[in-house]
Amino acid sequence: MNGIPVTSVSRTLLDLAGVLTRRQLERALNEAEVLRLTDKLSVPDLLERYPRRGGSAVLRAVFRDRTVMRGITRRELERRFQVVLDGAELPRPRLNAHLSAQGRFFEVDCLWAEQRLIAELDGWEAHGTDLAFEKDRERDRLLLVEGWRVIRVTWRQLRDDAPAVVADLRSLLRGERRPPTL
Repeated sequence: MNGIPVTSVSRTLLDLAGVLTRRQLERALNEAEVLRLTDKLSVPDLLERYPRRGGSAVLRAVFRDRTVMRGITRRELERRFQVVLDGAELPRPRLNAHLSAQGRFFEVDCLWAEQRLIAELDGWEAHGTDLAFEKDRERDRLLLVEGWRVIRVTWRQLRDDAPAVVADLRSLLRGERRPPTL
């Protein structure tokens, strides 16, 4: 066959690791996962075969971070969130609070009842399945109709972008609304 020569998705990601920024590489890896582009030889296997290839250190770090984040427990995420709140002198919420919306009962991760604000601390273990994805969106919709505002916060956001999370929470807790930008 005289077709166009191509490489596997994993090999392409390894090659891209040498020329992309870490953020661009993470986006490429995410896109491959979203499109369910898989092949027999995985990226970790290629990293083992080519440990010194340009970009392999960055790609290895991205996979290490992903593995660590998948192992974060609910308790660790709650503790980290409370540390961020305390450091910013924001009020602590009720954790694992129960409430009802549209005749259904829910447990929410963090609740500020007076401000009608809920923070959901999303870890991969509890929210990384198709069913959890659907249930999360349904619950958010039902809570929004009842006047609750839901903000979702991940481990990575707490670790890498805590100041932005704090600013958003502070604004939400004060009831501030930013004008939309078009």
